[in-house]
Amino acid sequence: MASEKVETVVAGNYVEMEREGGDGERGGIGAAGGAASSGGRSKLVSNLFWHGGSAYDAWFSCSSNQVAQVLLTLPYSFSQLGMASGIAFQLFYGLMGSWTAYLISVLYVEYRTRKEREKVDFRNHVIQWFEVLHGLLGSHWRNVGLFFNCTFLLFGSVIQLIACASNIYYINDSLDKRTWTYIFGACCATTVFIPSFHNYRMWSFLGLLMTTYTAWYLTVAAIVHGKAEGVTHSAPTKMVLYFTGATNILYTFGGHAVTVEIMHAMWKPQKFKLIYLMATLYVLTLTLPSASAMYWAFGDALLDHSNAFSLLPRTPFRDAAVVLMLIHQFITFGFACTPLYFVWEKAIGVHSDKTTVLRRAAARLPVVAPIWFLAVVFPFFGPINSTVGSLLVSFTVYIIPAAAYMAVFASPAAREGAVERPPRWLGGWAGMYALNCFVAAWVLVVGFGFGGWASTVNFVRQVNTFGLFTKCYQCPPRH
Repeated sequence: MASEKVETVVAGNYVEMEREGGDGERGGIGAAGGAASSGGRSKLVSNLFWHGGSAYDAWFSCSSNQVAQVLLTLPYSFSQLGMASGIAFQLFYGLMGSWTAYLISVLYVEYRTRKEREKVDFRNHVIQWFEVLHGLLGSHWRNVGLFFNCTFLLFGSVIQLIACASNIYYINDSLDKRTWTYIFGACCATTVFIPSFHNYRMWSFLGLLMTTYTAWYLTVAAIVHGKAEGVTHSAPTKMVLYFTGATNILYTFGGHAVTVEIMHAMWKPQKFKLIYLMATLYVLTLTLPSASAMYWAFGDALLDHSNAFSLLPRTPFRDAAVVLMLIHQFITFGFACTPLYFVWEKAIGVHSDKTTVLRRAAARLPVVAPIWFLAVVFPFFGPINSTVGSLLVSFTVYIIPAAAYMAVFASPAAREGAVERPPRWLGGWAGMYALNCFVAAWVLVVGFGFGGWASTVNFVRQVNTFGLFTKCYQCPPRH
C-alpha cells in the first residue's frame, strides 16, 4: 500500500485525503489492493460494484439503511395511532430526523477540519460519532455518545435478525422462528468480511430496489384485497398504544446512527448536507402509501399482527417480497454492525493495522455473538422497535446531536470560526439554537418520556404473555 499514490484534495475548508482509484481510508483491506495488481477490466468491475464514495452512493446507503424491516411494522403503528396521526408523525419525524442528520454532518466537518489543520491523517482510520464528540467536547461527551450509539446499533442488529426469522416463517413454517433465528444469525455473521461502507455500493443499490418492490407490493396487495370483512378503524384508543406507535415511527426515521461512517466513506463529505433529507423524501414515498393502504384494508386486525406479511394471502408476489426483504435485512444488519466492528477493532488495537481480511474478520466475530443471543431472548418483532426507539434512538440521533451542536458553538469564538454557518433563512445562530432546543425538548418529553413509558409497558406485556426465549412469537396455532 505504501506505493499507492496519495493526492491531497482541498474540499471546502478542510483537507480530504483520497487514494487514487483505491480504498478511501482502510489500508490493507478491501478490493483495492487486488484490483491494482489485476488487469484494467478487473479494476473497472471492482470500482463499479465494490468501491463507492460518491454522493449517489451516500444517498443509496442512507435510503437503504433508513427503511428495512420497519416497513413491515408501520401498518401495526397505524393501527395504534390512527390514519391521521400516523401520517402526521411520519412527516414530522422524517423532517426532524433529517435535521439532526444535518447537525451530525456539520459537527463531522468541524471536527475533521480542526484535526486536519493539525496534520492528522485519517487514511487508515474511520472517524466515528463518539470520536467527533470527544474531539469537540471532551471525554464525558464521548462516553455518553459511545454508550448510546453502540447500544442502539447492537439492538438495531438484533431487530434485523428477529425480522429475518419472522419473515421467512411466512413462506416456510416447517421450522419455528427461534430455529430460523439461529440459521440467519450464522448467515448475517458473514458481514464480518465486508471491510467498510465504501464496499456497500452494490448492496445499497440492490437493497433500495428490494424495499421499493416490497413497499409497493404491500400497497397494491392491500388495495386489491379490499377492506376485510367487518374491518374497524378505532385507533387511537389507548395512550399506551398511541405513544408506542409514535416511538416506532421515531425509530423509523432515526437510522442515522451510521451517518458519520457513511460520510467518512465519501470522497467529498461536505456534499452530504442535504443527502439525508433527499433520502427521507424518497423513503416517505414508500412508507406512507404502504402503511396507509394496509391500515385501510385491515384496520384493528393489525394490532395482533405486527408483521404486515401475516395478513396477506400467500402468492408468488408475496413470496418474492419476503425473499427480497430477507436479503435486504442481511444488508441492513451489515450497516448496523459495521460501526460496532470498527469500535471493537479500535478497542483491541487492530483497526489501523494492515492485516488480512481473514484476520480482521476473525477479530470481528465476537461482536456477532451477543446480537445472536439477544435475538433469541427477545423475539418480539414490532414492540422491540418502539422500545429501542424511545430509550436509545431518542438520545442517540435526536437529543445528543442537538445538544452537542449547541455546546460546540456556545462561545462567540467558536461561532466566529465555524466551518459551516447556520442557514440565513433560519435566522442565523438564534434560529439554530431555538430549533435545536425544540428538537431536544420534544424528543425528551414525547419520545423518551411518554414513549419510553408506553413502549416499556407494551414490551413487558409481551414478555408476560409469550415469555423470554419463546419459540414462535405470534405464530398461528397449528391444526
